[in-house]
Amino acid sequence: MKFYTNILALCALYPAADAFMVQPPKTISNSLKATYSYLGNLNDDKPEKANGSTTYAASTTSQGFSSVDASVTNGITKKASATTTKTAASLSKYEKPRTTKEIFDEISPVTVQGGSLRTCSFEESVDRVSVYLKTEGRPLNANVELWQGPDNSPQKMSVYLEDGSLRPFRATIETPGSSNAVAIRNTGQMEFPLTAGLEVDMSGEEGPADRHLSTSDYRTVQGGAVYTIPFPPSVQSVQVTLKSDGRPLNARVELLQGPNNNKQVMEIYTEDGKERPFYVVIDTPGSGNVVRIVNTATVEFPLTAAVEPYLIDENIVDKPSSPGGMVW
Repeated sequence: MKFYTNILALCALYPAADAFMVQPPKTISNSLKATYSYLGNLNDDKPEKANGSTTYAASTTSQGFSSVDASVTNGITKKASATTTKTAASLSKYEKPRTTKEIFDEISPVTVQGGSLRTCSFEESVDRVSVYLKTEGRPLNANVELWQGPDNSPQKMSVYLEDGSLRPFRATIETPGSSNAVAIRNTGQMEFPLTAGLEVDMSGEEGPADRHLSTSDYRTVQGGAVYTIPFPPSVQSVQVTLKSDGRPLNARVELLQGPNNNKQVMEIYTEDGKERPFYVVIDTPGSGNVVRIVNTATVEFPLTAAVEPYLIDENIVDKPSSPGGMVW
């Protein structure tokens, strides 16, 4: 008992007893350093050793903010530019004009004999399908239909070409939804086979019809009305877009070269002209070409039409054959 009393007396006399008093820190601690970051070493800092572990010192700017924000911004910018490049690559097939002959060289076409039917189905991820038809110079008569489920044809086209080699058929069909298939029937005789090809688009972007309407002038064609537009000889092909406000679309598109001389005729039916607009590229070789659009529906079903040149050859100059300006 006397021994403990002496210890307590000594502790009371000693003012710096660590056991009963909070001592101030004897060393100044260094600034905090991030031992782990979800962003990684964005600033490319050199690692520092601290207590046997590796840490990265966060560099700061003159305003006292971390330069990690600038690095993240640069990373987002690079990612955005890469996405833009990918989008531009996926849209190059529509933004860069291509001739139908060039497309036939890239795809794998099939032969459809006279009176026979060929169908092609595809996945739900396909946004639209481009259909190409041609012959070896003979006339072409065919029916192109979009099938969606049993006994359901939301879009139909009847095609006539006077010369399937000089003016091949080239159209784009929108395929929203699932269970889509394209049917091509050669309605000509057995002596008139045709060559058909398909090209699918799974980019997820807007189609050529919507892009055409947003970048060019268009007009409304009332039911039963006729809209004609001539083109000079320098125009090698023309793009035509037909669309409605969601109602059915019934129309006939003709390529004329002379008075009532039909070189190409297409009769179109679309169940929903807004969801499935009609887009076609018509080759127009020679001079005196006129595109005529007829709305075969009644006055309650107007449509929107846009027609403009697709390929232009600047080397061809329209010169009159006589001083009076007569062109034969």
